[in-house]
Amino acid sequence: MKILLAKKRGFCPGVQHAIDMAKSALETYGIVYSLGEIIHNQQVVSELTNQGLKIVESVDQVPEGATVLIRSHGVGPAVFQQARERNLTVVDATCVLVKRAQKIVQQLDESGYQVMVIGDPNHPEVRGIVGYAQHVMVVNNESDLTNIPKFSKIGIAAQTTLSRAHLAGMVAKIIENGFNEIRLVSTLCEQAVGRQLSAVELAKQVDVMFVLGGMHSANTRELAQLSSSCGTRTYHLENFTGFEPGMIRGAATIGITAGASTPENIVQEFVSGLEKYEKMGRGGSEE
Repeated sequence: MKILLAKKRGFCPGVQHAIDMAKSALETYGIVYSLGEIIHNQQVVSELTNQGLKIVESVDQVPEGATVLIRSHGVGPAVFQQARERNLTVVDATCVLVKRAQKIVQQLDESGYQVMVIGDPNHPEVRGIVGYAQHVMVVNNESDLTNIPKFSKIGIAAQTTLSRAHLAGMVAKIIENGFNEIRLVSTLCEQAVGRQLSAVELAKQVDVMFVLGGMHSANTRELAQLSSSCGTRTYHLENFTGFEPGMIRGAATIGITAGASTPENIVQEFVSGLEKYEKMGRGGSEE
């Protein structure tokens, strides 16, 4: 059994920056409240909560005068206003690329464009981005474009972890609806695009693909979808505890990649688990 790893995988600079800021804030303030889980990885979240990080869903749940962490997904301006009103110390760990997307959406709105953000309307990054525009709508698939009016000026931005193929497909559908002027500003994360291209390249070379990352992680789900679209048997798992022997039955070559919230030790533990299983004669239970 041969095991291959994607060349580009795992932690991105934005996620690492958020974790580093969280650790620094915990050392300084002792107790820090995070608006949502800082990343979609339970191992890392548990480590930080053991150090004093408390997960909340809204600013209202943070005691007045306490310290609140804005995770890498970012938030809308209304949240910052609420934090000021509660006299909170804000540790802003928003990814620089998300900040750029927020600024672009604001500029498009101020320039008179009807802003369309392509992405998951329920994703925290997207919910934060739309807060920076008044004339904005979120579209994630073709059905979202049904019966929308024809806008004279359309400005397009996207969730940073979207694939190029998804963005291109949606832009094509928006164009088909008709327009007088359209402006597309790429807000895609090149780190995410690199992981996606690397995953597709690897998926075409292997019999089975494992995509490691949180089950709620949008960028990890995107990697799994892209891998599966290559016709490769694909499994999205958080770590090796989700592995089952039947997953690799008949496979000679196995590929592994990981989402932006997955530390490298999770990948290496998965490799070690597979190698141990192989040495045991694939568990013996299949005899």
